[in-house]
Amino acid sequence: MRSSLAPGIWLLRYFSRDSWYRGLILLLTFLIYTCYHLSRKPISVVKSQLHRNCTGLENPNNNSNSTTWCSWAPFDQENYKELLGGVDDAFLIAYAVGMFISGIFGERLSIRYYLFAGMLLSGIFTALFGLGYYWNIHQLWYYVLVQLFNGLAQTTGWPSVVTCVGNWFGKGRRGFIMGIWNSHTSVGNILGSLIAGIWVDSAWGLSFIVPGIIIAVTGVISFFFLVENPEDVDCAPPQHHNAPVEDLATSVDSHCVERDCGTESAGCSKESNEKPGAISFLGALKIPGVVEFSLCLLFAKLVSYTFLFWLPLYIVNVAHFGPKEAGDLSTLFDVGGIIGGILAGIISDYTNGRATTCCVMLIVAAPMLFLYNSVGQNGIGSSVVMLIICGALVNGPYALITTAVSADLGTHKSLRGNAKALSTVAAIIDGTGSIGAALGPLLAGLISPTGWNNVFYMLISADILACLFLSRLVYKEIQAWRRSENRNRGYKEI
Repeated sequence: MRSSLAPGIWLLRYFSRDSWYRGLILLLTFLIYTCYHLSRKPISVVKSQLHRNCTGLENPNNNSNSTTWCSWAPFDQENYKELLGGVDDAFLIAYAVGMFISGIFGERLSIRYYLFAGMLLSGIFTALFGLGYYWNIHQLWYYVLVQLFNGLAQTTGWPSVVTCVGNWFGKGRRGFIMGIWNSHTSVGNILGSLIAGIWVDSAWGLSFIVPGIIIAVTGVISFFFLVENPEDVDCAPPQHHNAPVEDLATSVDSHCVERDCGTESAGCSKESNEKPGAISFLGALKIPGVVEFSLCLLFAKLVSYTFLFWLPLYIVNVAHFGPKEAGDLSTLFDVGGIIGGILAGIISDYTNGRATTCCVMLIVAAPMLFLYNSVGQNGIGSSVVMLIICGALVNGPYALITTAVSADLGTHKSLRGNAKALSTVAAIIDGTGSIGAALGPLLAGLISPTGWNNVFYMLISADILACLFLSRLVYKEIQAWRRSENRNRGYKEI
């Protein structure tokens, strides 16, 4: 009796151990990237404090002619929006350029060591920005240089955590799991806004120093507890291609598998036993769907990051809230992002249509952005509702592409199980998106002096362009659905 039950008990314990490790990895990577975004957010909250309208405040220097005496030089100039936009772009351009390189390093280095170094450096540079307050630094080059190095350090995060999660989770419910997991972006933005808001009116330097300490400490924790691969702790690896319906990339270009393997099954079997090497940059670009989703993310992230860096200042200028209140209200956009990311994951899993899900949300987002700018500031109630809706529609496609889509393409069948490609694919997609992330705040800084309406017209145009780049993949998905429906109809007739 005892010997017959032993295998069942062993399997139960084995399954539970796998589940425990997967839960740990999901939680730890969630915390890691929450800290990355937490340390990026303070600049958007502090902007309104760096340049203030000092009219009505008591001037200790008795200079009644100055309306910006309480601002922080060099951002007390009339072109302060362009200067703040330049600080943003120092970070975002460095992030975009570094992301393409980061994926290559991520494939070849230990994720644990790579994340530890990146988080420690991110913490140092984030804190250095805040120390400019205590060191009384008023040179623009200092803040630009700190943001530049911080942008490079932050590129270590995304390819590493996506690769780690992709190593542990299969494709079956990837959209749903990663939709929940990707809420770390919005949670990080919310926490970053709330933490920065505590000191923004009194000592804005702490708005950067505290998040810098948090991400550095989390880096130390990840170094001791992160497990890169299931095999490292004798857990079962996930099955990436056990779905009953063909995935998007296969339906778009199934000949890639035939071209790589040829017609001789023996040759493929022989190669599959060899340890796969890191994929090249051009090799990753040839994976079907990578180029289209990358270009779509460029414009989707342009919209998302414009809100990330400029929304609190927009609320201050248009709704006339204080810096802390504007920062708190802006978190509702990220609350909507959490909802949108989860919904996008669930819908795309159910329909097996990643591109179509993104396209529909982008189409609906365009008129919602127009409505938010038109009526969103008429009252606190309308502002709350519109911010949540816009956040869901803007960040839903962004979340889906950077998580489930990146993991799908990084474990595409044509790679024959080469999981090392995942880091490069994630870096290419997010790196291309980061070009848009750099353009959005830059354009907002240049356009906003002509009126906030023009900024929103720019965002709506970007949404439409993002949708257009997915048109070919949407067409392929619709074709796949029709073929599947015809097959099911044929079975019923038989």
